[in-house]
Amino acid sequence: MHAFLQRHCRHLLGSLLITMAPAAIAAPATPLDDAQQLIVVTANGWDATSGHLQAFERTDGGWKAHDAGFDVALGRNGSAWGIGLHPAQDAGPHKQEGDGRSPAGIFAIGPAFGYADHIRSQMPYQAMQASSYCMDVPASPLYNQIVDARQVGEAAVQGSTETMRLDLHNKGDRRYREGFVIEHNPAAVPGQGSCIFAHLWRAPGEATAGCTAMEPERMTALLAWLSPQAKPRFVLLPQAEYTRLQHGWGLPVLPEAAR
Repeated sequence: MHAFLQRHCRHLLGSLLITMAPAAIAAPATPLDDAQQLIVVTANGWDATSGHLQAFERTDGGWKAHDAGFDVALGRNGSAWGIGLHPAQDAGPHKQEGDGRSPAGIFAIGPAFGYADHIRSQMPYQAMQASSYCMDVPASPLYNQIVDARQVGEAAVQGSTETMRLDLHNKGDRRYREGFVIEHNPAAVPGQGSCIFAHLWRAPGEATAGCTAMEPERMTALLAWLSPQAKPRFVLLPQAEYTRLQHGWGLPVLPEAAR
C-alpha cells in the first residue's frame, strides 16, 4: 500500500508539473510586454544618418510620450538589423562589425557609463578609466565587453579601437562623457557588431561609427529618467519598418513630429 501511494503521488506530481510547465516558461507575447520605459528612434530609411528620438512610458491607457522628442545622429552608413530582443528579420541589411551602421530592432538597455565618478541616474553606472576599453576585436574572448586593462592585462586589449576615455586619448573628446550601453549582440557572436552605445555627439548632427548620438543635456535628462525597475528598452527602426511592425511588436503610436 505504501508503494502504491508513492507511485500515485509521483504520478500526480508529474501531472501537475506538466500542467504548470507552459505557464512557467511562457514568454512575453511581444518583445515589449514587460517594458515600462521605451526609447524609440526612427529614421527616414536604412541609409539615413540621422533620426528622431522619442521616449515613452507605459500607463494604464498604454504608451504615453515622456517628452517632446529630439533629433539624434546615427551611423555614418545608416542602420541595419541587429541582434536583440526582436525576432530575426530577412529583408534589409544586417549589422556587421565595422560597417558604420547603427543596429536596428529592439534591445535591452545596459549600464550607464561616463567620465565622472558618479552621475544622477538610477541605472547601474560604470566610471570609465584611462585603462578602460570596449573590445571590438571579433577573435577576442572579450569581444563586445567593456574591460579594464589593469584587470585583464594589456595584451588582452591589443587591437581594440574603442578606448572609453576618449577625452584622455583624443584631445578632450567628449563623446563618452555620458552614455549607456545598447545591448546589441549580447551573445557576442564574432563579427556581428560590438560596442554599441547611446552617447554624446562631438558636433551637432555628426554621424557615428554605429551608435546613437545626441546633445549633452538630452543624454543627462534620459539618464535621470531611466530606471532599471522599468525594464527600459531601446528601439531603432526606419519609419517604413516601424509602420510594418508596429502592431505585431506592440510599438507606440508616434507623435506627428517623429513620423
